[in-house]
Amino acid sequence: MHLFRLLDAANNSVGNLADDENRSGSLVASDFNACIPVGAAAKKWRVEIAPGEENLYEANEKESSVGGARKILHTDGFKFLDKAAYITSRDLNNRKQGCHNPWRLCPISQVEEVKCILRLLPIWLCTILYSVVFNQMASLFVEQGAAMNCTVSNFQIPPASMSSFDILSVALFIFVYRRVLDPLVSRFNKKEAKGLTELQRMGIGLVIAIMAMVSAGIVECYRLKYARKDCIHCDGSSSLSVFWQVPQYAFIGASEVFMYVGQLEFFNAQAPDGLKSFGSALCMTSISLGNYASSLLVTMVMKISTEDHMPGWIPGNLNRGHLDRFYFLLAALTSVDLILYIVCAKWYKNIKLEGKIVGISDEDKFSVV
Repeated sequence: MHLFRLLDAANNSVGNLADDENRSGSLVASDFNACIPVGAAAKKWRVEIAPGEENLYEANEKESSVGGARKILHTDGFKFLDKAAYITSRDLNNRKQGCHNPWRLCPISQVEEVKCILRLLPIWLCTILYSVVFNQMASLFVEQGAAMNCTVSNFQIPPASMSSFDILSVALFIFVYRRVLDPLVSRFNKKEAKGLTELQRMGIGLVIAIMAMVSAGIVECYRLKYARKDCIHCDGSSSLSVFWQVPQYAFIGASEVFMYVGQLEFFNAQAPDGLKSFGSALCMTSISLGNYASSLLVTMVMKISTEDHMPGWIPGNLNRGHLDRFYFLLAALTSVDLILYIVCAKWYKNIKLEGKIVGISDEDKFSVV
């Protein structure tokens, strides 16, 4: 199902990722070192930092924990963490005696690595709800399709086979994005010849996910309208054709192209050289937590909606429930998530490397439409 998404992501980021990991040395050790600046800053929580960067410690190439990694420039955010690199009189005495405790004095580049991860977390949290929406394609979409008319000229269509329209949509929108949308945006972008950024693509993915849930809710309303209420089992109980599900599957496929590919490229590009494994892990945990959150949300909805002996929104027999309300609830939650995502995307500062800024300028950072 994700073949086209993975191929497209690999075409754009795997080559760069391989070069970055060669520079990063030992990824496991670097991930552990990311915890050190937090502990060092906590030990100096009473220290007052003087303005300027001359009092901030920077390790030389021999002392660097990640050999060959590109240097991250100092940023003003998360000032508390700068205390981990602030050189106090005690640190000077320790240096004169040949002693160096990394849990008290850290290089400012190592502190900036932690800042980069902290800036990524709000964006990461906003992507979890999308995985909740995406998870419905393999669960409730199939149950909804089973309750519709799946017969075409005496041929029975398996409801799960409707996911093939998701694959076709992914293939189509990859072509449309690469050959039509990206060049078109590049032509109208006066500053630089570039297309949509990763943050913009992820925002578009959330918008299309909302459209998918609204479409699924409308189809469910019409399915219930043409369903037989007296049936014991809801399989095939509605005269509405299963092909009315095609738009919601197509919207999910289109949202994959923008969200999942953009998400993978974004986290790989914005993670520091020594923490590339953490950036890739954010993508995987977003999908995993989305699956868990989907099960939790269904459980909560059923518990709340079944009070007073009501059948609930998602009962065994969908004709007695209100699956449409659950879809509209997901659309509303995703809309709220989109608003939060826009706020986080505008707040986000791209990683700044020595001689290079990975990303885009603050003035042209994010715009959904």
